[in-house]
Amino acid sequence: MLQITGLNIYPVKSCRGIALTQARTTETGLAHDREWLVVTPEYRFLTQREQPLLAQIETAITDDRLVLRKPQGAELSLPLDMTGPEVEVTIWRSKVAAFDAGEPAANWLTEHLGKPSRLVRFDKRHKRASDSKWAGDVEALNQFSDAFPYLLISEGSLEELNRRLDQPLPMNRFRPNIVVNGLPPFGEDSVDEFVAGEVRLKVAKPCDRCVITTTDQFTGERTGEEPLRTLKEFRFDRNLRGVLFGQNLILTSGLGKELKVGQQLEFTVGTSKTSIA
Repeated sequence: MLQITGLNIYPVKSCRGIALTQARTTETGLAHDREWLVVTPEYRFLTQREQPLLAQIETAITDDRLVLRKPQGAELSLPLDMTGPEVEVTIWRSKVAAFDAGEPAANWLTEHLGKPSRLVRFDKRHKRASDSKWAGDVEALNQFSDAFPYLLISEGSLEELNRRLDQPLPMNRFRPNIVVNGLPPFGEDSVDEFVAGEVRLKVAKPCDRCVITTTDQFTGERTGEEPLRTLKEFRFDRNLRGVLFGQNLILTSGLGKELKVGQQLEFTVGTSKTSIA
């Protein structure tokens, strides 16, 4: 039996996630996922790749507020529907419309990160689409995720990776939105579509992994070369020129419906999108 065992959102890209028991699907991923972004003063995106201390920032959502907490210091609280000066931010090759959260938020982040930083919120009046090379004819939208709105990993895949590691790693190293149990190791590679009631999530592209996976998601410390070194031994994709772990998904039906931990999933098998050497 295949079922959902974890649901996570990351309201601020690269800050700590929130584990949920249920989550609503939207056009751009689970509700509030990667809706906010830390940027440089020039409005270029920042992640744990450059600023691993982002992992120390805890996130919480109330009925109408985003709350950020760091190990020491005051909380930062902002309206979920915050607007402000309209700015254009750069995330990879995309130019994305956003609202600047203002000087108090900028000062709060700068104090913690030790470098000038600002906070922005995605401007939902504009669209940011996933690459049609992978999404096909589906208009798969994102806010500040790297490229796709949903990321799924199976527990079996993590178990197999941990079997090869000297020191097992938790699932949070890979920052998935959806965790499932009931597939064999890397069985998600060959799935075409996951179905949960009215919700249909199509597998779009394997997720190639970066240095964030070597970062402790509580302390913000780099812990060495793992898991990238081991993944390179058996999960290197010669076409994507990276190591793969997890699958990016796009929503094809069930907009606004709830996913729940414990919910059973059906799936259809397709052709593997990987070219593992």
